[in-house]
Amino acid sequence: MSPKVKRNFKTKPIITRNLVQLLGFGALSGITLLTMLLIFLLVGVIIVRGASAITFDFIFGYPSNGMKAGGIWPAIVGTIYLILGSAIFSVPLGIGASIYLSEYAPDNRLTQIIRIAIITLAGIPSVVYGLFGLGLFVLYMNMGTSILAGSLTLAIMNLPVIISTTEEAMRSVPQAFRVVSISLGATHWQTIRRIILPQALPGMITGVILGLERAAGETAPILFTAAAFYLPRLPHSPFDQTMALPYHLYVISTQVPGMPQEIQYGTAFVLLVLVLGMNLAATVIRSRARARRQW
Repeated sequence: MSPKVKRNFKTKPIITRNLVQLLGFGALSGITLLTMLLIFLLVGVIIVRGASAITFDFIFGYPSNGMKAGGIWPAIVGTIYLILGSAIFSVPLGIGASIYLSEYAPDNRLTQIIRIAIITLAGIPSVVYGLFGLGLFVLYMNMGTSILAGSLTLAIMNLPVIISTTEEAMRSVPQAFRVVSISLGATHWQTIRRIILPQALPGMITGVILGLERAAGETAPILFTAAAFYLPRLPHSPFDQTMALPYHLYVISTQVPGMPQEIQYGTAFVLLVLVLGMNLAATVIRSRARARRQW
């Protein structure tokens, strides 16, 4: 190789590469710190301005005086009903679909189209799901504006997140686990039930909680299918309307003049605690599952 050609392969000085790397790490660290600062600032404002409204009567009382006084207990109970209802419908279907796609479905064109469709559905705005639930469950199936219609709508909205995350969790389990299990005489289903699902449990929990948290904080789907503007009582059946924290927060922030700000921030504080509580419970369960994982 001629000296001229050799000069073309001269590498950059090490100090230049280290400087570029240092600048890159500094930029990423700065972006991370800025994001964390904004999140802590938002949470701090909600806590500081909403903590004064948190009393026993506010949590367990019923709204009064045009929702300018009283409590938010019907909205809390309604939110829990909607979360549980969406979990009942979405979690079994989502996990079942992910088991099929991960363990049984052949790797062909149809399966690829299904996965693309799932990813696409995960990015659809929630208001579209609300209109779909209004047309299908409320009007066509004559469920009316009810907890059942809202739960089914939220379940459909949660399915793409649960399916994609659960499938990835199952596919991340080493193939050797499957080979050893089947070589010892286990059937395919026994391998899935006793080996794959327990090992993939941390990732599955993450997907389920992500879906349910989205259901807990959405307003548009329940606006068309389940939520009531003002309902100073608890629902008695799945076919009743219900109040919900996200929609209640929207109503008292935009539709009720003269609403005290402490009630608005107090409602936001309760919703924040509910979501963070779900995160904390999922973290504990996920940590225990990871401790038992064998890889």
